[in-house]
Amino acid sequence: MIVHLLRFGFRTETTEEQKAEVLALMKRTASVESVSFATVGQNLGEASGEGLTHAYCVGIEDLAALERYLHDPVHLAGDPQIIPHFQKVAIGPDVSDDPDPELRQKIMALHEAKVAMYPEWARQMDSIPEVRIF
Repeated sequence: MIVHLLRFGFRTETTEEQKAEVLALMKRTASVESVSFATVGQNLGEASGEGLTHAYCVGIEDLAALERYLHDPVHLAGDPQIIPHFQKVAIGPDVSDDPDPELRQKIMALHEAKVAMYPEWARQMDSIPEVRIF
């Protein structure tokens, strides 16, 4: 199992209605077939004081499921409506019960392949003012 964590904060100009819409879109993405379990909502950790007020967490069975998740049409359709509202994002730390010592590199390779396949998605991600990867 790969557990992917995304903590984020909204831009100041994002309205409460838009925040609710973004969270609904994220819940829709979290319900695709490749996701085993998920939660989307408030960040209860100390990072909420750093402006990372919300979190998205999904459990994905393995690398094959992760690849399906990254390219799922629901995921791809939601991101252009979600990403413009992010002021800051902290990606990870992800965790896994898979003992493969190269798992992190394999996950990063899937991510890099997505960036290469969808340059517009990469540009959208680059528009987020603050992104940290753990």
